[in-house]
Amino acid sequence: MTFPKEFLWGGAVAANQCEGAYNEDGKGLSIQDVMPHGIKTPHTDMPTEDNMKLIGIDFYHRYPEDIKLLAQMGFKTFRTSIAWSRIFPQGDDLEPNEKGLEFYDRLFDECHKYGIEPLVTLSHYETPLNLAKKYDGWVNRELIAFYERYVRTVFARYKDKVKYWLTFNEINSVLHEPFMSGGIDTPKDQLSKQDLYQAIHHELVASALATKIGHEMMPNAKIGCMVLSMPTYPLTPNPDDVIAVMKADHLNYFFGDVHVRGAYPGYMKRYFKENHIELKMEKEDEQILQNTVDFVSFSYYMSVCETADATKKIKGEGNLMGGIANPYLPASDWGWQIDPQGIRYVLNMFWDRWQKPLFIVENGLGAVDELVDDGQGGKTVKDDYRISYLNDHLVQVGEAIEDGVSVMGYTTWGCIDLVSASTAELKKRYGFIYVDREDDGTGTLARYKKKSFGWYKEIIASNGDGLKK
Repeated sequence: MTFPKEFLWGGAVAANQCEGAYNEDGKGLSIQDVMPHGIKTPHTDMPTEDNMKLIGIDFYHRYPEDIKLLAQMGFKTFRTSIAWSRIFPQGDDLEPNEKGLEFYDRLFDECHKYGIEPLVTLSHYETPLNLAKKYDGWVNRELIAFYERYVRTVFARYKDKVKYWLTFNEINSVLHEPFMSGGIDTPKDQLSKQDLYQAIHHELVASALATKIGHEMMPNAKIGCMVLSMPTYPLTPNPDDVIAVMKADHLNYFFGDVHVRGAYPGYMKRYFKENHIELKMEKEDEQILQNTVDFVSFSYYMSVCETADATKKIKGEGNLMGGIANPYLPASDWGWQIDPQGIRYVLNMFWDRWQKPLFIVENGLGAVDELVDDGQGGKTVKDDYRISYLNDHLVQVGEAIEDGVSVMGYTTWGCIDLVSASTAELKKRYGFIYVDREDDGTGTLARYKKKSFGWYKEIIASNGDGLKK
C-alpha cells in the first residue's frame, strides 16, 4: 500500500480537552469551563469541580514530555488548537494576553525541535464564555470582528511557526450542538432556525475572512476548513430513502460547498425559502465568501443511515449527531458504529465534489483501556482493538489514494488520552499514550505507552507499508 512520500502522519488534540490550567496566566473562561458533563447535561453558570477539563491532562505544564513522546512515534504533524480565551480572555478585549501568546510560542517551538509541523485550529469548541453570555455567540454579527482581531493577532505572531491552519472545528456540528459549536447561549429547544442559520452565516463569513487574511499575511500558509463527515446510507433501496439521504447530505455538506465554491448552493436557497429563513447579509458578505480554502479537512468516526419511514427512525445509541443505526455494522462501547469502508467512501465523495486536497484530521476509537504490567517493570495497555480499528481505517485511506483521491495526511484523534468532548469523561480513551487520571479526579497524571504506540511508530516509519489488508 503506497502512501504519498510527503504524507503527513500524526495525531490531534484540542486545547480545552488536554491543556487544563483553565484560569492560569490570564486565561479567561471558555464555554468548556461550564460544560462539566459535555453535551449530556445543561451547562453551569461558573466552573465546577466535577469538570475534568479544568485540569485536563495538564498538557499546559507537561507539553515538553508529551511532544517528546509524539516525536518518538515519528510524528510529522501535530494538530492542536489555540484556546481563544488564552489570547483574548473575554473575547471582546482590545489587547491580547501576552502570557497566552507566549505559551503557544513555546509549544510550537517544541514541535519544531523534533521536526513536527503544527496544524492549528483557530476555534475548536472553545468560544470565550463572555461572548456566549453577552452576545449569544455567533448569532451576533459582532463576533466576526472579535474573531478577526483574534485571527490577525495569532497569524502575525505565529506566521513563521505555523504553516497549516483550520478556521473552525467541525463547523457543521452547530446544527446539533449550538452552544458547544457556536457559543450560542439560547437553549437549543428555543433557538429558531432563523437565528441558527444567521449564526452559521456569520461563521462562514468569518471563516472566509480568516482565509483571506491568512493568504495576505502568510503567502506560503495553507488555510483549510474542517467539517464533521457523516456518510449517510439509505436504510433501504426505496427511492424515498435515497431522497432522504440527499436532503440529509445537503444540510451536512453545504458548509463545505460554501467554503470551497464561495457561494450558497441552490438547494440551500430552497431550504431557506421553505423554512422562512431570511439571512441578513451585509453588501460585502458575498465578496468575502469568495475567499475559498486551500484544502478540506474532516473528522470521521462513523456512518449513519437515513429513511423516509418515520416508524423506522430509531436513533443510533450514542451516535453524537443522530442518524439511524446500520444493521450491518458493529458498534464501539459508546454506540458509535464502526465502518472502515465509510472513510474510503467519504474521501471519494469529497474529492469528486470539491476537487481540493483532503486531510483526515480526526479518526479513532474511544474505548475503556486497562493498564497492566508490561513484563519489564513498567505498565502498558494491550489495545489490539485500537490497532485493529486504525489499521482497517488506514487500509481504506490507502484504497482511496489508489482511487486517485488527493490526501494530505492523517491525524488520529486524541493521540494522547484526553477528556472527551461529548461526555467529558476520561475513561473514553483514544490515545497511543495512557494518562493516569480517572473520572473521579484521582491519578498521578503519569504517561504510559500503549501497545498501539509501537504499532503506529512502525506504520509511520514504513509510510503505511506495515498495514495489514
